[in-house]
Amino acid sequence: HERTNYHHHHAHSLTRTPPPERRMGAAAVAANRRGGPTALLRARGAQARARMLGGARARAFFLGAAPVGLLEASRCLPGNAATNSKAPKEDERHHTLGTRLHPPFPEGSEMIVLGMGCFWCSENLYMKKKGVYSTHVGYAQGVTENPTYAEICTGKTNHNEVVRVVYHPDKVSLEELLATFFERHDPTTPNQQGNDMGTQYRSGIYYYTEGQAKIAREAKAAYQKALDSLQGPGAFGTVVTEIEPAKTFYYAELEHQQYDAKPFARDYCGLKPIGVPFPRDDA
Repeated sequence: HERTNYHHHHAHSLTRTPPPERRMGAAAVAANRRGGPTALLRARGAQARARMLGGARARAFFLGAAPVGLLEASRCLPGNAATNSKAPKEDERHHTLGTRLHPPFPEGSEMIVLGMGCFWCSENLYMKKKGVYSTHVGYAQGVTENPTYAEICTGKTNHNEVVRVVYHPDKVSLEELLATFFERHDPTTPNQQGNDMGTQYRSGIYYYTEGQAKIAREAKAAYQKALDSLQGPGAFGTVVTEIEPAKTFYYAELEHQQYDAKPFARDYCGLKPIGVPFPRDDA
């Protein structure tokens, strides 16, 4: 899932590639020598991602070069009249939890939308948490209607890759979910997370209630204070996480839902946390 905003990897990925067994041969041998079985699985996982994303890379390329920042609405792609046919259907279930991907969700549950880089990786963090009812990945906070993955990767939709977390607040607090958010990615890098570059990788918290907005702002300030307390103000950068009301959530294609839990995914994480713990009351 390493990618640039003109789309994952580089332009040479658009050329014809050899069969999988030849393509993996040297990489697998080198990985095995460097790190044994774990590195070998990682190399194989990278190749699986490359095969899956090749078509979207090509489509994004031919849609045109990507900008480096958010666009005026008039410059965004127009979108599509129909819902993405590859998105999960109404009766689709969560690959890991077996719960609903579409509303209605259980009474008393709440939702929060988080952008923190690659949505494969961010969803993987939250679908394992106690108190989380469901997770699903998609596109939000942009302009283009009913966007596709290839359109997102042009950087011309203003959408962010996000995970929507449906949680039971009596079992896991929003504060705890946001502690994970800040600890597990770098919120100081605008439009980038590791090697993933583009506006679709910006850091963002998108809320549904004013109560959530207040908690999000407090969490952002608390993490900035934690960073500044180590080596002085600005030493670890400025937290650039945007905090906005949640706009329309567009489900990503089914193949992206719970990606890291599926058999063809191997030990991948594109998130690049700073390594500074989030301050907790019991710390």
